[in-house]
Amino acid sequence: MGVCIGTYAGGYDKFGTGDQVSCDHGFESIIGNSAALESALKQVKRVASTDSTVLIQGETGTGKDLIAHAIHKLSSRNGRPFVKLNCAAIPVDLLENELFGHDKGAFTGAIAQKIGRFELADKGTLFLDEVGDIPPVLQPKLLRVLQEQEFERLGSTYTRKTNVRLVAATNRDLTEMVRQGEFRMDLYYRLNVFPIQLPPLRARREDIPALVRHYVDKYARQMNRRIETIPSRAMEAFANYLWPGNVRELQNFIERAVILSPGSVLEPPFAELEQETVEPASSKLSTLEEIEREHILRAIRESNWVIGGPKGAAARLGIKRTTLAYRIQKLGIRVVRSAVTTSSSAGPCWN
Repeated sequence: MGVCIGTYAGGYDKFGTGDQVSCDHGFESIIGNSAALESALKQVKRVASTDSTVLIQGETGTGKDLIAHAIHKLSSRNGRPFVKLNCAAIPVDLLENELFGHDKGAFTGAIAQKIGRFELADKGTLFLDEVGDIPPVLQPKLLRVLQEQEFERLGSTYTRKTNVRLVAATNRDLTEMVRQGEFRMDLYYRLNVFPIQLPPLRARREDIPALVRHYVDKYARQMNRRIETIPSRAMEAFANYLWPGNVRELQNFIERAVILSPGSVLEPPFAELEQETVEPASSKLSTLEEIEREHILRAIRESNWVIGGPKGAAARLGIKRTTLAYRIQKLGIRVVRSAVTTSSSAGPCWN
């Protein structure tokens, strides 16, 4: 079970290891207990025990690699290889070689055999990060190995079998890429067997204090320092910032803040947080119900007010249509054709 940092009863001052509490979702290295995060983790638990292909979608820095590791650890393949490849980090002319390998003499300079990622991950899990960056010329070959579980190394005519569970991730809109002809429709559907949408940090703002405390403690220990106080002004600034880089940006910012803090009080560079802030404190979300309502409303708007179906809000949130219908009614969200409003008395309208 992972560890998240609980809220200190007396505020944000003088915290230490005694203020740590266990997260109740049971995932290592995943900090937070917000409704938005819990919804995604429930989907992880449901699919992990299967061999189904998973497509993790979310903005940069939302923790897609952590979710991929969690799926592997909760699966029957735990203990087998977990192999990762960032498709955006490999030059196009080398990506096929990384995926499938080559035989000796396959091309000039191929003086030895190379094992590709699909072979290395045999009987385990292959995590293809930034799968939307795979060039069109390679997409048919990826589709084939997913459908047939077979491939050939470069320079070889021998067909090899592989038993790989694929987890893919992207921060790109693959449906739009399909419409633009940049991504094969059949490959998209083969990858999109079980989609999991990770919420951005701004959609789970109540997790920010726990994340801040976790990273302050982590980097203070690494630098042999003791940060005993996080000023209320700092925590308020963290909560009001939009974090376009999500958890990764927060993590890097906290590391920088610890470096800049000479004493026991965290002294973050506030000037860096002046841009990309949310509404003033008087209007920002303050309760879990308000946060959940806003998250659902955002999903409905982004789904063009479609509730069910593969492109609907329920699929985007990773929950059943009936579950979303119940939450819409309980939260007083009214769905009316081309407009979405909230009302404490109005139930859902599915027009």
